[in-house]
Amino acid sequence: MATGEITAARVNTVLDQVYTWSRHQGYRGYNKHDGLNSPILKTLLGWGKWPRLLAIQGVMRFPINLRPLLAVPKTYNPKGLALFTQGFLDRYRVSNDEKYLAEAELLLQRLLETRSSGSWSGNCWGYLYPWQDPGFYAPANTPNAVVTSFVCEAFLDAYRITAMPIYLECVASAINFLLNNLTVLKDTESELCLSYMPLPMTMRVMDVSILIGAVIEQYVALSGDARYQAEARRLIQYVVNRQTSYGAWFYTDPPGDSLIRHDNYHTGFILDALNRCMQANKSLDWLDPYRKGLEFYAEHLFNPDGSPRWMSDRDYPHDIHGAAQGILTFCDPLAVDRYLPKAIGIANWALENMYSPEGRFFYQDTGYYRKKFTLLRWCNAWMARSLAKLVICLRENDV
Repeated sequence: MATGEITAARVNTVLDQVYTWSRHQGYRGYNKHDGLNSPILKTLLGWGKWPRLLAIQGVMRFPINLRPLLAVPKTYNPKGLALFTQGFLDRYRVSNDEKYLAEAELLLQRLLETRSSGSWSGNCWGYLYPWQDPGFYAPANTPNAVVTSFVCEAFLDAYRITAMPIYLECVASAINFLLNNLTVLKDTESELCLSYMPLPMTMRVMDVSILIGAVIEQYVALSGDARYQAEARRLIQYVVNRQTSYGAWFYTDPPGDSLIRHDNYHTGFILDALNRCMQANKSLDWLDPYRKGLEFYAEHLFNPDGSPRWMSDRDYPHDIHGAAQGILTFCDPLAVDRYLPKAIGIANWALENMYSPEGRFFYQDTGYYRKKFTLLRWCNAWMARSLAKLVICLRENDV
């Protein structure tokens, strides 16, 4: 793409292209960890922890996209559907064009159709592929806290616009899953930490608890049902209390439980969740840790040219998900006054370096070569979500 100024009109043109390309895929695509959806690898390597890890990591890290060669099917990703939905809802907010709302409602219906089956306490969502992690194995469609929380965010947004009770009821049901089916990893008078999945787990993944807490805080604000607000506050406080003296969060508590330290997009998840909590309860209870975290995020997880660092102590790969997350975080209501130029710089880097005008974003720049394939949720859904939000900020700030 030729160099050009970041304007609302230019970004809207890109959004039209991205949504057209994604719609032509039927909103189905490849996923970062879907190697075991290959019937070939499932047969050869799907029978034990280490072979499964080899299969997933090998496909994920290979310089080219092996998935078509390995017969990996394109599938829905509920988190991706939720992100596309929120992008449509933001486009509707700006334009008042009913077609965007109609498309969002179609995707919300698709989300209801892709709920995880099983004897869970409420609505829940997971990935449509088996997933082997060093600490657990999750069969396809096993629900998890992060996907369920992101899906809830889409339903909460839809309720704010339409006031349709069914959307709030979907979130109420999901809260039952989040509070009743996940493993409790810490439970004190002031703190609550829940597991990533409803499986035997001990690892405390930092963003999980605050994503759940943010969903509950917003639900309480919209419904007036304060039954779970105490749990929400303890979930949020657990994460706030783990902020380092220099403003960062480790990926896990304790930090040594993961090789991931201060990475890009999980830091953004925590900051966005804090922002949503304060917006929901109309308070600034966590403003100081939020601002401190935002400064660390801006200074240590992005380069001057707008490219996203992989971690605070590691530059490459520059991942499109990190770029999308930065745009979102710096466009948040409590951040935008100071950081909108940062969001614009990241968007410019992404459009100049990681975008094809046919309507798709590339996966990663490794520093030696670019992985020019598109993982639909990881690339297009995240950028559709972030660019739609950027348009709102550009218009509101007359940029």
